[in-house]
Amino acid sequence: MTDAPREDNRQQPKPKKEQMLSPATAAKKLGVFLPAMPEDFRTQPVSRSTLREMNETPPEWLTTLRREGPHPRDEVARRLGVSNSALARGGVSDSMTTEEIRALLDERPEWLVVEREKHAPGTGRPPGTAIGERPVSAAPVDVDDDEDDQVS
Repeated sequence: MTDAPREDNRQQPKPKKEQMLSPATAAKKLGVFLPAMPEDFRTQPVSRSTLREMNETPPEWLTTLRREGPHPRDEVARRLGVSNSALARGGVSDSMTTEEIRALLDERPEWLVVEREKHAPGTGRPPGTAIGERPVSAAPVDVDDDEDDQVS
């Protein structure tokens, strides 16, 4: 053995590579319908930093898509207050625009009323249209103290 310094042959850490997401994954994380996105977004992978930037300061096309649609199936289900399988049972297409969703909420077809009642009890019947809103009961509830009626 010699006292001479040896060359360091350990493997050096590699610089971190930017993680890339498929366009479908990026669209799902952004909450938009992939076929409605611009062509350049649908054909190239998206980096996580680009995705983060798009969420923080969305471009005009993304803002318009989020507002007007067409929306993906899970967003349609969320806006209608039902499950994805309820949409399938109701025969709803894979995507809908905001106007189509509003029209469905205004029409309140029987399948939607039934499915909303299954998904979140109390939301299937009018006047509730917002998720979690309880309908007003038709008859006033008589809150009477039973103590007055009892004989000691």
